[in-house]
Amino acid sequence: MKVAILPGDGIGPEIIDEAVKVLKALNLPLEMATAPVGGAAYAASGHPLPDATLALAREADAVLFGAVGDWKYDTLPRHLRPEQAILGLRKHLGLFANLRPAICYPQLTHASSLKPELVAGLDILIVRELTGDIYFGQPRGRRTAPDGAFAGAEEAFDTMRYSRPEIERIARVAFEAARRRHGGRGGKVTSVDKANVLETFQFWKDVVTEVHRDYPDVELEHMYVDNAAMQLVKAPKKFDVIVTGNMFGDILSDEAAMLTGSIGMLPSASLNERGQGLYEPSHGSAPDIAGQGIANPLATILSAAMMLRYSLQRPDAAARIEAAVQRVLADGLRTPDIHSDGTRRVGTAEMGDAVVRALSA
Repeated sequence: MKVAILPGDGIGPEIIDEAVKVLKALNLPLEMATAPVGGAAYAASGHPLPDATLALAREADAVLFGAVGDWKYDTLPRHLRPEQAILGLRKHLGLFANLRPAICYPQLTHASSLKPELVAGLDILIVRELTGDIYFGQPRGRRTAPDGAFAGAEEAFDTMRYSRPEIERIARVAFEAARRRHGGRGGKVTSVDKANVLETFQFWKDVVTEVHRDYPDVELEHMYVDNAAMQLVKAPKKFDVIVTGNMFGDILSDEAAMLTGSIGMLPSASLNERGQGLYEPSHGSAPDIAGQGIANPLATILSAAMMLRYSLQRPDAAARIEAAVQRVLADGLRTPDIHSDGTRRVGTAEMGDAVVRALSA
């Protein structure tokens, strides 16, 4: 099983080191190769996604990704900025489905921004369509407004669009995920749209409803995005699987992250139609704390578990990692982002070492 390791920028190398340490402790037949990406790649070769890095990612069964981005590169032309690396990987690998679980571990209910009774036992999976929507729709740009109340004024515009195949395939990912979470049958999918305003999302709603006919055992509900945002705060445990478009998914998944206590706990997976995936923590590169040894590596370690489950077909090994993380939290170890009175504050490497020890406990 070939895994491309792309540490990236900021805290990326630190948290990737801990995930790799955990993977090696499993003694699996993994072939791991490392390559630069993001700002680190730009500094080395003048491009955030060098040809050699892209070739390695294409050849691998899965990609374990750290984070990209650094303020010192903000003045570069947009196509050379570190963030273009992740967009390029999504495009070239066809990573259309982003899976982001939001789980509130029992030991961290106090760290959530909501009352413990609202988040205790929280386990949501957000399925975000990743390669369409207004982020990639054409045409886009700036021009002189041809009509409207301010005709003749300078304006900017983007295009929101979705095709039937794009919606069908992400809907199937969501319905299959719901079944998987409930032992092969059942579950609930909430499709989030803005069909009352946007033609694109009326079409989305219609197509998701059609696909649902193939999954009669899975419950389907439709919800407007503004209501979904409210319900995530009001009654988050009413959700099971949420499926939505690129922009809404971007916003809602970050909102859901804070229900768990820290975005430093949230892994993610981005999959293509062949099951190849890119796995990364949901947080960013955090250059302000890079090199200090205080970043939380658990989201990256849990991303490695998702990699084992979804791309490398080793759910047994994934479950071992997840159980080890639970044991470490139960032992009271906390990085600064989740530290509280009565727990033991540890650094990045110490947390990774603890997970390794827990694997053999």
